[in-house]
Amino acid sequence: MPLVLRFHGLGGNGGSEISSTGYRGIADREGFILVAPTGVGNAWNVGPCCTSDRSVDDVAFAKAIVEDVKKIANIDSDRVYATGFSMGGGMTHYLACHAADVFAAFAPEAFDLLQENVGQCNPPRAVPILAQRASNDTIVRYEGGRDCLTGTCINFLGAVNTNNTWKQKNGCTNQTSTQGTCSISTQCNDGVEVGLCTVSNGHSPHDPNTGWNFLKRFTLP
Repeated sequence: MPLVLRFHGLGGNGGSEISSTGYRGIADREGFILVAPTGVGNAWNVGPCCTSDRSVDDVAFAKAIVEDVKKIANIDSDRVYATGFSMGGGMTHYLACHAADVFAAFAPEAFDLLQENVGQCNPPRAVPILAQRASNDTIVRYEGGRDCLTGTCINFLGAVNTNNTWKQKNGCTNQTSTQGTCSISTQCNDGVEVGLCTVSNGHSPHDPNTGWNFLKRFTLP
């Protein structure tokens, strides 16, 4: 069966992600395994921030979780997915950059690519990714920019520039499809898609059905 890793926001934990984001009900209904880990210091190391111990390798941690689950459950290795809210969305973007050999598709919420990470974001294949963002998010601003709330200043690309960056990395054309609040580039390398869903629910978790319905359509090549 498929496996979904769900990453919490700054200060959150895996238990809250299991109980409050809606993914648990979808997992029960659709038949996938849901794992929500807790990061060191209730944060994730996404390059320039944000764990207190900067030596933490959360990419290796995520991959190790997948291997551990495989030991106790019948996992389809071609259908392992990553999603997350806020800094968990940042971790999801980071895995898309650095763990596309394990994760088939990605659905970040309320976070963008960081300018500091773009140069090192070179996945070995085209990656399907659907971002959900709020135009009125006052914590991770839709338009992007410099942010020092975590104690370390980081520079967000913004929702649109993040989408454009993923389109460029995935060789997408300008052909898009509108699906509800989402604009999805449907002509990209290797049949992947890149999308941005824009709503106005502030800095809060987004629709899990939108995320899962995108993720489940893709498998590792």
